[in-house]
Amino acid sequence: TYSIRGLDPEPFAPLFRLDDAGLAAINARRVTATADRGFPCRISLEDAKAGEALILLHHTSHDVETPYRSAYAIYVRPGVEAASYRGELPPVFEGRPLALRAFDADGMLRTARLAGPGEADGAIRDLFADTAISYIDAHNAAHGCFAARIERDAA
Repeated sequence: TYSIRGLDPEPFAPLFRLDDAGLAAINARRVTATADRGFPCRISLEDAKAGEALILLHHTSHDVETPYRSAYAIYVRPGVEAASYRGELPPVFEGRPLALRAFDADGMLRTARLAGPGEADGAIRDLFADTAISYIDAHNAAHGCFAARIERDAA
């Protein structure tokens, strides 16, 4: 099976103490969710609710020394814990088409797959059928932003 964890909240905690000028200096922005969907927190792996505060920032999601190093914008919320899922998908995947990028242990892309709404679990399991796949990075297919890292379950 597989495991999916939200990002560690600790590295992002100082961002919430910065003023708008401090955030702008690091190319980040304070935003308020304007709807109950469309502001996916990468820590809790849930969409923020309308009115909730978030930080929009540039994040290196695939920090490897290969041509596949990857970074893009993500949202994070204050005061939330890192979500953890085993053999099931987080709420933030529901109803979204996903791009699943499957990498080997050296950070090299082996294959990729698009998964429509309701297809991610099967696609993840199919990708992990290849023993050369070490982990999968899920991205929202439309916007391209990092959604979560999916790892083989060690248990």
